Amino acid sequence: MPEKPEIHLLGVRHHGPGSARAVRAALEHLRPGVVLVEGPPEAGPLIPLVAAPGMEPPVALLAYVEGEPSRASFWPFAAFSPEWQALRYAVGAGIPARFCDLPAAVTLAAAAGEAGPDGPGTDPAGPGADALPDVSPDVSPDRGGAGPGPGRAEVRVDPIAVLARTAGYADPERWWDDVIEHRGVPGPSPGGEPRDPGEAAVEVFLAVEEAMTVLREGAPPPSGREARREAAMRKTLRAAVREGFERIAVVCGAWHVPALRARTPAAADDRALAGAPRVRTAVTWVPWTHGRLGAWSGYGAGVASPGWYHHLFTSADRPVERWMTRVAGVLREEGLPVSPAQVIESVRLAHALAALRERPLAGLDEVTEAARAVLCDGSEAAVELVRGRLVVGETLGGVPEATPMVPLQRDLRALARRLRLPREASAREYDLDLRKPYDLERSGLLHRLRLLGVDWGTPLASRGRGTFRERWALAWRPEFDVDLIEAGAFGTTVAAAATARAVDLAGRARSLAELTALAERCLPADLPGALPAVMRAVGERAALDDDVSHLMAALPALVGALRYGDVRATDTAALRTVVDELAVRVCVGLPPAASGLGDDAARELLGRIDAVHAALGLLDDPAHLRRWHAALASLAARPAPHGLIEGRVTRLLLDAAALGPAEAGARMSRAVSPGAPAGHAASWIEGFLSGGALLLVHDPALLRLVDSWLTALPADRFTAVLPLLRRTFATFPVPERRALATRLAALAGPSAPPAPDPYDRARAAPAERTVALILGARDG
Repeated sequence: MPEKPEIHLLGVRHHGPGSARAVRAALEHLRPGVVLVEGPPEAGPLIPLVAAPGMEPPVALLAYVEGEPSRASFWPFAAFSPEWQALRYAVGAGIPARFCDLPAAVTLAAAAGEAGPDGPGTDPAGPGADALPDVSPDVSPDRGGAGPGPGRAEVRVDPIAVLARTAGYADPERWWDDVIEHRGVPGPSPGGEPRDPGEAAVEVFLAVEEAMTVLREGAPPPSGREARREAAMRKTLRAAVREGFERIAVVCGAWHVPALRARTPAAADDRALAGAPRVRTAVTWVPWTHGRLGAWSGYGAGVASPGWYHHLFTSADRPVERWMTRVAGVLREEGLPVSPAQVIESVRLAHALAALRERPLAGLDEVTEAARAVLCDGSEAAVELVRGRLVVGETLGGVPEATPMVPLQRDLRALARRLRLPREASAREYDLDLRKPYDLERSGLLHRLRLLGVDWGTPLASRGRGTFRERWALAWRPEFDVDLIEAGAFGTTVAAAATARAVDLAGRARSLAELTALAERCLPADLPGALPAVMRAVGERAALDDDVSHLMAALPALVGALRYGDVRATDTAALRTVVDELAVRVCVGLPPAASGLGDDAARELLGRIDAVHAALGLLDDPAHLRRWHAALASLAARPAPHGLIEGRVTRLLLDAAALGPAEAGARMSRAVSPGAPAGHAASWIEGFLSGGALLLVHDPALLRLVDSWLTALPADRFTAVLPLLRRTFATFPVPERRALATRLAALAGPSAPPAPDPYDRARAAPAERTVALILGARDG
């Protein structure tokens, strides 16, 4: 065994196609005995799964605190991630691979109570987001830990920006793309003889190491979390050396390379790691999306164009030509005409732009400009379509069945497979017919998941009026796996967990409205085990609640929930009992509750009266309807009710045939009599007509009564009630207003002779002809 093993440090950008291709070539050339990759060491047992059937990047390592899954961190990997290619090489070659970053137990303990952009407690930086430090600020405040001290600024060198400025580039990202990502592996040697791609890749990494070493010489030493991370990397590297590996390859962020090459005493690294708080963690693989690799998502190591980078990595031969072909395919799918000649011209334009800008390969800017000019005809809408479908992309990865999962995750995977609900990043709509057992089971699953806080499906407005159809939009997001792990505390299956979750919510509900909303959610979710407990809580809360407005707000929701009993064959006996009790209490308590109301309170009560009236009509119980009509009649007969309430109650009784037209006309006559206040009369009319104007259209007596009252108002009273009347009549549909105007014209009798024309037509004729010419009329 040699005294000094070969240690090859491959400094990379964490998500770059050129870096990934160079890492793979370098490893195949070096053939190391062990590969160390930046990542949480707890995930070491999961490395063999990278080559398992069903593992499709993008994926992410998910580490979470046991017993508190909401505290979690993700380490994403794409096919074009250098770390992913290093892991795939090691597993394929049968050599050991290990993660060498700070343990997730330390990361999660330090981030307790913090929230990242990808979810509660998510590490916002991700795996080595500092491989290329932030390109914007050269000076930033200390981020915690052992630093320069309070109130001082820690100078941070941006190595890519420095190298880009040295090379004459204003944009650091563009320089990195030209030098690393777009060039790939260099071609023949200066002598012209064939060159080993792996040897050339190793030279690239040596040049990166040399540049980073020079830049770190003038930078302040790392502190806090960064110092601990590099100490953990060196500790893992020393352990590999002690095990006797002759050749060791380390794939890490380029900025860390000089720190791993430095001769730092082991005792110093031990002191840096000593005393760091730790928590018990669990680690697994979860699917990820290209969209979550984007820099706009807040991910610290994000890239601007995941879809473009994936294309560069998977299309090493003629990437520009293949990209333009894909752009043409996207546009044709949307019905936009694109010819082969246009594709050829767009490729030529992209290459010409790259040559003018002295770029080794047409980049995303060049291909986008070429596509905009040639394929999209300058349409920004078409460019945005291409950007969403290709540049970003919403590819969702997959993990194999052997991946560690909580039982709830496995149950959902099995159900989704059986019900043919694929997990996709892009939203897909499903139109479910609840009369079909297959669709009924799909609906139940989606409703149960929503109870568990996993909003995989979003309900959409149904196109029909029947209760047997539902429309859903399904889109899977990576954080749903965290939600499933957290919901696993309620049960091992989706049905059991949703039942326990509903019972738990019923015990913690603070109002009757929350309980009725929960009952509405339990019925479509088909949770017979939870419904009795929920309804028991509803009954107990309703018995203690003496506010009639709360009962009126709860009743329509419960009656609406009863409708699911027809299609879903759900036992709603307990729900019906509570509905009957609430209906009786509402009918008894409504008349006293409507006394002494102001305008706002009367308008709020009016909405609840309409809702209860519609709900009891839907319930179709003669006993309840008789009781309700009696309550409305009692309310209208009470002294001085609010005009809005009195008018609306009169209309409801008239529509239900509980009041004759003659009696309704008499009530209206009294309400709009000259002795009645104008405001009260206007409110009465507003309440009476809030259901629509068809009643006035078909009842000339009522229409004549309203017309007589309105035309007899003095000017000052008419001005006072006009805003109320305009608000009322503005709610009528246009055909109803047109029909009402026709009826009013008929009431007015024969038309009066037209008034004499006040204008001198002879003098106005030249002006009329000029205006007609301006407006384009041929005949003045």
